[in-house]
Amino acid sequence: MPRAARSIAVFDLGGVLIDWNPRHLYRKLFPGDEAGMEHFLEHVCNQAWNERQDAGRRIAEGVALLKAEHPNKANLIDAFYGRWHEMVAGAIDGTVAVFEELHRRDVPLYALSNWSAETFPYARTRFDFLRRFRGIVLSGEVGLVKPDPRIFRLLLERHGFAAADSVYIDDVERNVAAARALGFDAIRFTEPSALRRQLEELSLL
Repeated sequence: MPRAARSIAVFDLGGVLIDWNPRHLYRKLFPGDEAGMEHFLEHVCNQAWNERQDAGRRIAEGVALLKAEHPNKANLIDAFYGRWHEMVAGAIDGTVAVFEELHRRDVPLYALSNWSAETFPYARTRFDFLRRFRGIVLSGEVGLVKPDPRIFRLLLERHGFAAADSVYIDDVERNVAAARALGFDAIRFTEPSALRRQLEELSLL
């Protein structure tokens, strides 16, 4: 049975509309050493450390603290933000096509993303489609990171709509679960074709 129709779409950015992955950079820095790269990304420049910058910690502070902890990895740590743009392979074209179709249908579009406020200006310059969002809530600007329910509530309060009227799209299951618990119809993003089918079930496409 089709799910109840929703009228608003909320997108995560990295991994859904934008192909951001530190491996795009670190494969260049660990040539032929996939295991070494994965060890570095798990134990040095890992998700927990990156999320602190996504939550608003200044990049310079985060880098300095990590270099003090791993002085022998200083150059690799510096590369994380010094060459951050190399982690962005480009737009995920199939998802952008879905996004643009929603925009043409006048579906209200919003973004909710874990992203450092210091690096996001690069994305704004590179990806013109970001201008079509009616509102963007960035973790680095508000000091909260998904899956904290407070950042979802802040999105709703700031832009004046209800979770019950919205579908939320994210590639991370814990964020999808958090949105669902708040009343969003949440979709775990895997690929653009699957997303299109799911949005058709919701009568958004």
